[in-house]
Amino acid sequence: MNAGPQAAASRSPENPGLDYAARHAQYWRRNLTVCVFGSFTTLVSLSMLLPFLPIYVQQLGVQSQAAVIQWSGIAFGATFLGTAITAPVWGRLADRFGRKPMLVRAAVGMAVVMSLIGVAHNVHQLVALRLLAGLVGGYSSASTVMVGTQAPKERAGWALGVLSTGALAGNLIGPLVGGFLPGWLGIRGTFFAGGAMIAVAALLTIFVVKEDFDRATGPRRRPVAHAATGAHHNNYPVIAALLLTAMMVLLANMSIEPVITVYVGGLGVQSAHLARVGGVVMACSALGSTLTAARLGALADRIGSWNVIVACLLLTGLVMVPQAFVHAWWQLAGLRAIMGMTLAGLLPSIAKLARQAVEEHKTGQMLGYLQSAQFSGQVVGPIIGGVIAVHLGLHSVFFITGSLLVACAGLAQWARRRQDVAVTRSLS
Repeated sequence: MNAGPQAAASRSPENPGLDYAARHAQYWRRNLTVCVFGSFTTLVSLSMLLPFLPIYVQQLGVQSQAAVIQWSGIAFGATFLGTAITAPVWGRLADRFGRKPMLVRAAVGMAVVMSLIGVAHNVHQLVALRLLAGLVGGYSSASTVMVGTQAPKERAGWALGVLSTGALAGNLIGPLVGGFLPGWLGIRGTFFAGGAMIAVAALLTIFVVKEDFDRATGPRRRPVAHAATGAHHNNYPVIAALLLTAMMVLLANMSIEPVITVYVGGLGVQSAHLARVGGVVMACSALGSTLTAARLGALADRIGSWNVIVACLLLTGLVMVPQAFVHAWWQLAGLRAIMGMTLAGLLPSIAKLARQAVEEHKTGQMLGYLQSAQFSGQVVGPIIGGVIAVHLGLHSVFFITGSLLVACAGLAQWARRRQDVAVTRSLS
């Protein structure tokens, strides 16, 4: 990149590390497009195995139905666990060496591992490779770091909302693709096709994504502007509230997933159609989110992220309650779609605030912790939901998760007031 006087001034000792985003003013939209495509393809590849995962586990030598269910759950959750563990590490490395190398690493690593899953010989190798996909992958997480730091602050909510839409669309379409491809390519061939899709994303990342990364703005140098104001520095209670809220978003969405087919069966759906109807109901929350994620992200840019977070938490908590009183599957599907629409405003707004809660040279690490919290919710949510359903009944899952979301709204309101007080003190 041809750095002009403004860029040169921004890298001067008097102004270190202030405008990583400004240096990418002409690139961030193009990079966002590639990140959306890459997040979409990687999540399609990761989620497309849902319809045939139990069948593949059986082909790998697992016999009893109970063991098939157990190993399928372990294999599916292993990727999210791996991502939750390593997301902060990759975020910190992104601060040190640049965002683009992390994207390339994730895309190439996932393309290789996805193809290797197609040649697994036993279920232990399947689980190990799914875990490895999470450990070395995380393209969506790396995209959040890049987009969250390159987009201008006044457009960050919209950009993160668009990125979230691509990821949600991948989760929505993946199971549909997985329902058709094995019939054409076979199960192992489907994994090779998934690896090829991610390889395309890797090539686009290598040759299209642009980054002007200056290691002088790395963690060894603290931005003077933030040091002067102290508005966000060491505001750990606010950061903790953001991380907890992010975890709760995924926990609430996933809490009913393990038993949703059982719940749908209790609504009069015949066993022959149970799997298909259950899949439709599961997909409705992602469908709702794809419709509103970008719009709510843009709304956060206009009226403030805290306002969107508190409102969406309250609305989502309220929408959870009537799901316990439905009498037909289509009523549940409609409520899940509405819930997805309100949930969609949370993650982009939280990510925007997380970016602003720390000094610029630590934004990658902060967004890495945020991704870790989200994936932790995705792992813990089904476990908690299953435990509640077993001990307190299916309807209690909706009541308890709805109450937790309302409580998080109160926590977010407290965090906003604490942040306002910190800003006021820094300016006085």
